[in-house]
Amino acid sequence: MDVLTRIEELREKLNKAGYEYYVLDKPTISDYEYDMLMQELIKLEEENPEYKSETSPTVKIGGEVLDKFSKVTHSSQMMSLGDIFSLEEVDDFVNRIKKVCVDATFVCELKIDGLSVSLRYEDGKLVLAATRGNGRIGENITSNVKTIKSVPLVIDAKEALEVRGEIFMPKASLVKLNLAREANGEELFQNCRNAAAGSIRQLDSKVVAKRNLDTFIYYYLGDVPTQFAALTKLKELGFKVNPYAKLCKDAQEIKNYINEVAEIRESLPYDIDGVVIKVNEIKYHEIIGNTVKVPKWAIAYKFKPEEVETKLLEVTYQVGRSGVITPVANFSPVFVQGSTITKATLHNEDYLIEKDICEGDTIVIHKAGDVIPEVVKVVLDKRLENAKPIRMIDKCPCCNSQLVRYPGEADYYCINPNCKERIINSLIHFASKAAYNIENLGEQLVKLLYNEGYLKNIVDIFKLKEHKDELINLPKLGTKSVDNLLANIENSKNNTLDHLIFGLGIPNVGAKVAKIICEKFNNIDQILNAKYEDILTINDIGEIIARDFVAFFNDEYNKKTIAELKELGLRMDYPTIEINYNSYFSGKKIVLTGTLAHMTRDEATAKLNQLGANVISSVSKKTDLLICGEDAGSKLTKAKELNVKILFEDEFIDLLKE
Repeated sequence: MDVLTRIEELREKLNKAGYEYYVLDKPTISDYEYDMLMQELIKLEEENPEYKSETSPTVKIGGEVLDKFSKVTHSSQMMSLGDIFSLEEVDDFVNRIKKVCVDATFVCELKIDGLSVSLRYEDGKLVLAATRGNGRIGENITSNVKTIKSVPLVIDAKEALEVRGEIFMPKASLVKLNLAREANGEELFQNCRNAAAGSIRQLDSKVVAKRNLDTFIYYYLGDVPTQFAALTKLKELGFKVNPYAKLCKDAQEIKNYINEVAEIRESLPYDIDGVVIKVNEIKYHEIIGNTVKVPKWAIAYKFKPEEVETKLLEVTYQVGRSGVITPVANFSPVFVQGSTITKATLHNEDYLIEKDICEGDTIVIHKAGDVIPEVVKVVLDKRLENAKPIRMIDKCPCCNSQLVRYPGEADYYCINPNCKERIINSLIHFASKAAYNIENLGEQLVKLLYNEGYLKNIVDIFKLKEHKDELINLPKLGTKSVDNLLANIENSKNNTLDHLIFGLGIPNVGAKVAKIICEKFNNIDQILNAKYEDILTINDIGEIIARDFVAFFNDEYNKKTIAELKELGLRMDYPTIEINYNSYFSGKKIVLTGTLAHMTRDEATAKLNQLGANVISSVSKKTDLLICGEDAGSKLTKAKELNVKILFEDEFIDLLKE
């Protein structure tokens, strides 16, 4: 796999995980796996600066703003924190700080596993509470926060004041909540963080009041000399401050603190996932500075996931929509940080060999309080005599056809297009929210309709209306359910072409790649006629994607599917943007830098493209214009050195209006 392809793959995975974590509150990968993917992407982008992107998740803070709450612009950016994972990195952080500020000291605090909140007070009264959102714009959750008992509604301070901290759910509250949800037949919350985020976003504050949320406040946006003084001031004002904060003078004291916290971590009544280390002296914060995403004067030491031993029972094999065969470890039930788990993916043959897994092994797993567990290692001391190594199967567990492993790839594939599991999973993917977004056509209904003979391929979805009277009599369906389903299927036909391209399940073509290709080829006929060389001309599309894309549309079965979908009335075009080639920006090479207050970077790029500009990522002698938002860094410096014309955001907005 080439570097650019891996970078794009990481970005897509991280964007998807970020959306699920921050917006849906339903994470599908562990914090640890997310952190490892992020560290890999940061490293690749640093080693290959030509592939850096202003829209990469490495420069993105937090998640998206939900539409169900009004938006709030923060008085100053609510930043994220950089992560470290070893005590050696603590030394590196302290040494870096000491080189700039020799007499700096440090405050260590527990990293509460919740969600960030900003509280504003005027005349001593709470007037606004907001989530972090994207760092610049958050959600107004004032009514809900007022129900949290540890948040004072009135404080002894007449001046306007803002404080920040963390909303969390205590472990005992989660247990109580899940017992009630189980009794009502509702889905259980996976962990305290997930429950807190889901609770604070309830539209009915009465529901929030019953969830027993709590807070710790740790930032005081006022005039104080040190972070430790800020914590003292917060306590004096009546805010709940975590009692475990400690002042440390050097790296050794910080490491001692981390080790002490690790010992008491599980006994705490709330979840933590690390320790936050901050430079104590506020005057040094500006000297040390910030990156676009994180302060350089603070860092988060993340604990490694809890590791638990269990007994491997068997390895089973799953068939994905693309035919990928995934081995899965099934083991004795074990309780790990909030839930009981019984299985974990083993990824592929190389992973099986690397982990040296044998039948009947005792294995070590971790979960980090999230959803997907991982096999860490085998306990060799407990291995049975003459234990048989587990190796990849060579026949599909569903249809028994011969599996194929392509050169340079780690996965084995079932290439039988009639394999039941492949068909079902491809139908589930097509109907999913991320793809064609057909409401009510979920996993269980897809399986039911397949087993009853109504769904065998994507085309059949749009022919279900021909069987309305029969569908009404199926289990758990009825007239209203079927009417809603058929209406949603008809409405989905209005989706633009990129949704169809992603939904078809073309190997290596995710939602973003589908959109990029559709921006180049605006209708299905252009796509069907596109050659390998044509796809390669698109920025950010590599050889592997081009190969798989062209191969898919050269397949006669796939051509027939497209023709039938076209006949059934699905939209087969992607809206083109009429470009104004007579604007001020037309023909100019333009770079965006800093944070724009009035629009996102993507929105600004779209407007500039519509006005005939060529938006590029780096400043050079060939750059015509730099558009500059807040917190601009090296690009602004370089633009000044090269005498590149600079437009600040207000000037940019004025020109857009013209």
